Amino acid sequence: MTRLWQFRGGIKLDGNKSLSSEQPIAKANLPQFLILPLLQHIGVPAEPVVKVGDKVLKGQIIAHCQANDCYLKMSVPLHASSSGTVVAIEPHSVPHPSGLTALCIVIETDGRDEWIECSPIIDYTTLSPMTLRQQVAMAGIVGLGGAGFPSHLKLKSAGIDTLIINGAECEPYITCDDRLMREYPDDIVMGAQIFRHILGGTQHCVIAVEDNKPAAYSALLQAAQGRVTVVKVPTLYPTGGEKQLIHVLTGKEIGKAQLPADFGMVVHNIETTRAVYRAVKEGRPLISRVVTVTGNGIEQPQNLEVLLGTPIQVIIDQCGRKSDIKQLIMGGPMMGFTLPHDQLPVIKTTNCLIASSTQAIESPKPTMPCIRCGACAQVCPVNLLPQQLYWYTKAKDFKTAKNYHLFDCIECGCCAYVCPSYLPLVDYYRYAKAEIRANEQERQKANLARNRHEFRTFRLDRDKAEKLARHQAAAAASQPDKQVIIEAALERVKAKKVPNHSEEKPIQEESVH
Repeated sequence: MTRLWQFRGGIKLDGNKSLSSEQPIAKANLPQFLILPLLQHIGVPAEPVVKVGDKVLKGQIIAHCQANDCYLKMSVPLHASSSGTVVAIEPHSVPHPSGLTALCIVIETDGRDEWIECSPIIDYTTLSPMTLRQQVAMAGIVGLGGAGFPSHLKLKSAGIDTLIINGAECEPYITCDDRLMREYPDDIVMGAQIFRHILGGTQHCVIAVEDNKPAAYSALLQAAQGRVTVVKVPTLYPTGGEKQLIHVLTGKEIGKAQLPADFGMVVHNIETTRAVYRAVKEGRPLISRVVTVTGNGIEQPQNLEVLLGTPIQVIIDQCGRKSDIKQLIMGGPMMGFTLPHDQLPVIKTTNCLIASSTQAIESPKPTMPCIRCGACAQVCPVNLLPQQLYWYTKAKDFKTAKNYHLFDCIECGCCAYVCPSYLPLVDYYRYAKAEIRANEQERQKANLARNRHEFRTFRLDRDKAEKLARHQAAAAASQPDKQVIIEAALERVKAKKVPNHSEEKPIQEESVH
């Protein structure tokens, strides 16, 4: 697998990675309180198994997935990130574009950071893939590249012959995966080997690294020692997209409504791979992750290994907060979203925090009418027609927008980046998707209400019919048999017709004597 292809579209971006890429990974300070949302991934939230006042240890399960066989479900358990006391289980603001609250477990740390007893697996090759997959699920591991898809669900597909480890960190500013590849290449290679064992021994295993990360490439190449293939891929946004990376490496285009597993491939993120290594070889669940803290609102941009649940304010202060931070973004500048404040916790999908000072924020440029230049279509990596989607969305013709494959949009932002009219195209697409989803939910609610009404009518008619039948049966049972009545009447008549000989007197004989 040495030949490379190029996907359609994409753009070259200024990386701005030098702000933090040369700083080794440091540990974030232990906060006084940890705020742990029950849902930090795609799927079903976990259910608390602790109560307020409970003492917990680092790594202890505090919320279990909503089924005993969670390794088969779209859910993972949640672990305490440090030792301490549960002081609240209540709604709290969480990092999400909606700005809504979610149920969280709040732990007041005790400063000892005391672990539970861990059970590392010395030789994972002696265990079955099912056992290892369950180990991954119980460790609470999800995709740490930002998607948050439960990792164990990507390890059960049969017929997988190619494993791809995604080291294409294509968003500007983000350097956490780069530092992990440079500092922990052995862990990543071993994690890939564990993946291969779980997948039944994939024929191909490739770690893809962008060509603007020569140090990471060299470190992985040295650690691989021929066990896995390390490949340089061109630095072009959004190469880190799952389908785009597959296209670059294999030339195969994953079509609409198709999955990589349909083509015998599976893709995992760099940090996810290391998390699997730690879960198996060290027996430790996912209770921390590396976060890039950067931007010109930070005195010392760097990469920190942060305990999940740590308030963002704590790590920004640790990196040196400049006064007057105007904007705080979680994720990259292309696909990330603005946070309302810094009193939110770090969660499993928090890979980057960009704090920008007032001077760095450009005033939004006034939008102008679309001139139909077609530049948006030229850079779209999924072959959409962004211009048409914009028009249909603006006209609120969501049905037609959906027919133009609106939901294939990965919201990479390439179209808005090149738009000469400064149209916030991605915002339009997100609006259209939200409206379609809302309409779909309303339609489902209406269908559900109609079904309930129809069933209620059916149930009332059925009960009425059954009641009538019971009454008729009871009435029939209470009436005497007609035949019996007739026979009784006949008997009475017959009885009246029979003469009473005992009462007749022998009148003639008495008169003769």
